[in-house]
Amino acid sequence: MDHLYVIKLGSSTLVNHPEIFEEISAIVHRGGKILLVAGGAEGIKQKYNNIDREIPFLTLVSGDEVRYCSPEEMPIIRAAYDEIIIPIVNENLRKHHLNVFSQSGGENEIVFGTKAKPLKVLKNNKAVIVRDSFFGHFTGCNVEFLKATLATFDVVCLTPPIIDKELGEFINIDADVLAAHLAIALEAQHLRFVTSTYGILENVEDERSTLSDVYLGDELHSIKGRMKQKVRAANLAMQHGICDVCITGPHTLAGTGKTWFWNMERDLNDMDLLNKVVRIPSISQGEHELAHYLLDTIQYPGVLGRIDEVGNIVFEKGNGPNKLMLLGHLDTVPHIWRVESDRDGITGRGVVDAKGCFVNFVHMLRDVEVPSDGSLLVIGAVEEEISSSKGAHYIKDHYSADAVIIGEPSGEGSLTLGYYGLYKLEITISRPQEHTAAKDALSVIDQLHVVVEEIRARVQNIDPQCLSSLIDIQHSNEKGILTVTGILNFRISPPAGKEYASKIALDFGDEVVVKVLRATPGFANPRNCVLVKAFVRSFAKEEKSIHYIKKRGTSDMNTLATTWESIPMVAYGPGDSSLDHTNHEYLDIKEVEATRTILKEAVGEWFRLKGSE
Repeated sequence: MDHLYVIKLGSSTLVNHPEIFEEISAIVHRGGKILLVAGGAEGIKQKYNNIDREIPFLTLVSGDEVRYCSPEEMPIIRAAYDEIIIPIVNENLRKHHLNVFSQSGGENEIVFGTKAKPLKVLKNNKAVIVRDSFFGHFTGCNVEFLKATLATFDVVCLTPPIIDKELGEFINIDADVLAAHLAIALEAQHLRFVTSTYGILENVEDERSTLSDVYLGDELHSIKGRMKQKVRAANLAMQHGICDVCITGPHTLAGTGKTWFWNMERDLNDMDLLNKVVRIPSISQGEHELAHYLLDTIQYPGVLGRIDEVGNIVFEKGNGPNKLMLLGHLDTVPHIWRVESDRDGITGRGVVDAKGCFVNFVHMLRDVEVPSDGSLLVIGAVEEEISSSKGAHYIKDHYSADAVIIGEPSGEGSLTLGYYGLYKLEITISRPQEHTAAKDALSVIDQLHVVVEEIRARVQNIDPQCLSSLIDIQHSNEKGILTVTGILNFRISPPAGKEYASKIALDFGDEVVVKVLRATPGFANPRNCVLVKAFVRSFAKEEKSIHYIKKRGTSDMNTLATTWESIPMVAYGPGDSSLDHTNHEYLDIKEVEATRTILKEAVGEWFRLKGSE
């Protein structure tokens, strides 16, 4: 699942702050799937009060106090979840018209574990051994069942206790640690621990002393009580490859009370932001977390930030009439793998395509002095990697600029002047089933290939330089009706012009339906414009020669060019574009630094040249 959140809610949030469910509903409506792990302290307290029974606790030799989960107490603990916590979750989620699957983890053996070793506790100041505490550790879960349930329901809610299958007994488990283990097992993109404080506090007496970042090896001396388990759980998830881990509060996923956990070194200086941006997953249509992280984090003097109506992150510095736009994109293709970094480079989904480029743009907000007659607009667009290009289409219709630099990998020594366009077709063929041994029988899949070859011939007549690939085929048999659907991509060269699609006939009779998913033309920028001249001067200052390239891929440059007449546009950024969309994306830090220097000089030159016109 590309947009899976595991969210651990403390019981005080569940019981006393129902507004959290509005935030959960918003995630679902953005397309996210949610595994909710509910804590039970408030529910357990209420259950014990209802039966007029005192909650038993044990004091460990370490001094920590833990709930005593004896065989007599476990049925009461289970009842607290079943009768109080789970009904609260169900009622609030259904108020937001969400369908929910809720139960304790141990029911139906969905989550299982092993009973912990006997506890060494203090009684009357003496150390004694307690052997009958049914507290335990996670060992596994039914991953396939959980994935199927998450695909069916808007929200899946699990609570302690879990089951020890060997003993045939329910065992209690810390809910924070349970959430971390489930996030690891399901390879969740986002893990959130919602707490009653403003994240982790450096000074527990100061509710606004939020520690914003925790790095590998950090020692946290200020944490106390229940926060210790949250930190333990966050570190567990981080060490097992969950990159986006955050403790948030009070009683909210949003707001400023956030402590982020990073599986990276502290003191990476100008590479710090890049390392963090790569670690926050942002697969297409799941850019929300990264956009809001950037909005919270980028607080440079004189820079205004906002998130626009479609989710693009927008920063602006200066308000003069000469406007330069640096347009990158936030989204990546699936799948996510563990980000690894060292002093030489970084590997992870999207580091080349194109987070490295966009972070360079963000640094320009800090490093470039914008003249009084200039303005610098830095935008991270959404959905560049899918057919919608929603971010770029919104920019095309609602923003303006005198020149645009696109954030796509060109390599340190090259400047991209243009891209091929994208002509994307969905071909669907449906007809009644017939015996394949019949005379002149042609399967629907064979027919699809015949249609594909005919379309290829027609497009090549319009654009001899085009490239094509059949990237997907789906086949079904529903009540004797055979249906096949294929996705056919064409890369269209700039000479084909803007109106190429109108010249291509797509009528193949009643059985064949051809739908145009995208018809973006190619674009090529001339070399004799102010923007290119600015890069030429920048390269010269660094005593480097400039190499011009035109790519056979497509970028947001093409979308803008459909209506932005005579606006110069080039693309520049670090990275080897042959690694785009592969599982081997890697960015060399020296190249990042070199392209950042050239970009800074080019932006400065553009403002100087534009101001002198």
